Amino acid sequence: MANENIIKRYWRILTTPARVAMGLILTIGFAAGIIFWGGFNTGLEITNTEQFCIGCHEMSDNVYQEYKETIHYSNRSGVRATCPDCHVPKKWTDKIIRKIAASKEVWGKLTGYIDTREKFLAERKTLAMREWKRLKDNDSLECRNCHNFEYMDFSEQGRRAVKQHDTALASGDKTCIDCHKGIAHELPDMSGVEGWN
Repeated sequence: MANENIIKRYWRILTTPARVAMGLILTIGFAAGIIFWGGFNTGLEITNTEQFCIGCHEMSDNVYQEYKETIHYSNRSGVRATCPDCHVPKKWTDKIIRKIAASKEVWGKLTGYIDTREKFLAERKTLAMREWKRLKDNDSLECRNCHNFEYMDFSEQGRRAVKQHDTALASGDKTCIDCHKGIAHELPDMSGVEGWN
């Protein structure tokens, strides 16, 4: 009897016109939120694939061709780093910030900023230095998606690498990109770049 009264009381509350309208609005809002969030994440993941990155000829004809000749593309272990692995952080907030910053690249595509090999080569140093600065500023976050200092086996590294990793990298004075410029793409003219002769 007591349970029946509780059910009747709640049913009356839920079926009054004001409550029905509020419930309907909340239900529609909740469903719309789920659809928006699912669509947003799906779109984000689509833009985070190698196929999307090389979908325009500016990338497929230039940096992608260079990348295919590097150890990040083909190696003895069969592990491949794709464009997003090196250019987009894994953590969601960092990824969103990077995607917002990368929206400038869409403008570059629309305006033909580097739509020919000649234009690309003319801007190569500027583009590279911008990317190196970004990696320097975030302590080579994308490199650390795959490479973890704590797991490095120094016995498998050359003497120079051990010295650099054990001193500059361990102390935080340097980050991956300071020494590994050109690891996946051809270097531009390096005159005036710190640490290069």
